[in-house]
Amino acid sequence: MTSQLPSTSDTETAALASASGHPLTDLDLEPASGGATLDRAGLPGRGAPARKRRRRGRAYVTISWLSPFLVLALWQAVCSLGHVSPQLLPPPGSVLSAAHQLWHEGQLQQAILVSLSRAAIGFLLGTVIGLAVGTLVGFSRLAAALIDRPVQMFRAIPFFAITPLVIVWFGVGEQGEVFLVALAVFFAIYINTTLGIRQVDPKLVEMGRAGNMPTRRIITHIVLPGAVPSILTGVRVGLTMAWLALVVAETLGATSGIGFLAENAREFLQTNIIVLVIVIYAVVGVLSDQLARLLERRLLAWHPNFAKVSA
Repeated sequence: MTSQLPSTSDTETAALASASGHPLTDLDLEPASGGATLDRAGLPGRGAPARKRRRRGRAYVTISWLSPFLVLALWQAVCSLGHVSPQLLPPPGSVLSAAHQLWHEGQLQQAILVSLSRAAIGFLLGTVIGLAVGTLVGFSRLAAALIDRPVQMFRAIPFFAITPLVIVWFGVGEQGEVFLVALAVFFAIYINTTLGIRQVDPKLVEMGRAGNMPTRRIITHIVLPGAVPSILTGVRVGLTMAWLALVVAETLGATSGIGFLAENAREFLQTNIIVLVIVIYAVVGVLSDQLARLLERRLLAWHPNFAKVSA
């Protein structure tokens, strides 16, 4: 004979959850056998609202992935009505035909690989340097006084303003493109790392000191884990900035890559290739953001605000 769980009021349930060390949220409710529902703390809860919210969440995710196809359909409809000249906005079929031709010639995959390598190397360099400098500034008031204001001054300079100087420094080659990408990523990582460290609750640090924790363990077990959400936000912003900087670099001074394809197509008024490059940037940007979201969910599985997030 199976025993039934005793009924518990919402107030008692919340108190038990707080005493057990497990914060109780609606997203924590999971269905249990026998018609009852248990949260992760083993406490009874309401399962129907949680299931309804999960279904609604999955529906929103589906809509978010279908919305680009709606944009594609509107694009095709506008072109089919004939209100826009194909020279100004080519239809999706023309863009797909250009992609097939460039792929068959080997130009498209080569350009994508070159641009991806530049973005990856620049992103790695910018992330490492941004984490190091941001951590130093976040922990040291002297470092903040020496470094933060000059960094903010350089961050305000537009990329178009410094690109000619970068070409003079590095010439027309890989180094200049990688430098611009690394610079853009550095600013995003630096700001969010510094902000994340400074936003850690001081009471947690005081609790660590009250428990006679050494400074090294306070940094590695309290401060840095607390700053991880902000750092990962910097990673997502840095991925976007990396592609924006790469567009500027490849358009102005590159001899290969996706941006070079667009610049070359502009010279011959090949708008279908220009639109193709824009679509490639958009697709790669979405995939990069999804990769950052996956990393965010894996590293922040312990965080109550990220444990159940799915998108």
